[in-house]
Amino acid sequence: MRFGYGTNGFANHRLGDALRVLADLGYDGVALTLDHQHLDPFGPDLARRVSDVSADLDQLGLAVVVETGARFLLDPWRKHSPTFLDPDRAGRIDFLTRAVGIAADLGAEAVSFWSGNKPADLSTEDAWDLLVAGCSDVLKAADDHDVKLGFEPEPGMLVEDLDGYFELARRLGDPERFGLTLDIGHCRCNESAPVPDCVRRALPRLVNVQIDDMRRGTHEHLEFGQGEIDFPPVLEALSPYPGLVAVELPRDSHAAPRIARESLEFLRKAVAG
Repeated sequence: MRFGYGTNGFANHRLGDALRVLADLGYDGVALTLDHQHLDPFGPDLARRVSDVSADLDQLGLAVVVETGARFLLDPWRKHSPTFLDPDRAGRIDFLTRAVGIAADLGAEAVSFWSGNKPADLSTEDAWDLLVAGCSDVLKAADDHDVKLGFEPEPGMLVEDLDGYFELARRLGDPERFGLTLDIGHCRCNESAPVPDCVRRALPRLVNVQIDDMRRGTHEHLEFGQGEIDFPPVLEALSPYPGLVAVELPRDSHAAPRIARESLEFLRKAVAG
């Protein structure tokens, strides 16, 4: 099993420093959140910066997936906005197509993204129509660049669970490139089945895995051992999956090196049983 760590948990580090810390700790890869401080996709001289990050990843032997959950990259006033469901949705689609191009240049294993929350004044069916149209645009870019997509169900969003993911895939025509990002914590937070069963259901479509601890009915990303998940059977269920399993602790940048070290130690022990 290959473990990675999300760079959104290293928000106080320069990206190059974060990559070196994670490589030194023994991680196999990173989940790179494109953001203003970490490979800003709207900043100047993007091609050179992408090339520099690619060289760093190669030198350090780190695999990469591209994450697109930056909180205020697109709008300094509205967290995670605009989404596919907002009037200014073109900004989200532009960002995701840029992310796909960056992922291709980095040799990334997938690009991960989500639906967004449904505005109160938008009907559910209209929201689904907008989401399908937006995902179709991103799929076209992914086809052009030969990049896999990993759609993530997020609690509270229009697509918040595995049922919603499979419905969206069906509406898109079940394209092979439209894979699944699974956050293990969400299986505890938002799914009715036991976490290992949630993992087994997701396996055929998995292209990206985020891992953290969580409690039922909450959406707080917790350090391992602080929530309710029993990880050894979860990781056993996940064992057929060949991709990165990346720690997702976006609120813990204040102690990133320590938490990254402790997380990897915990996961390796959980794998060993």
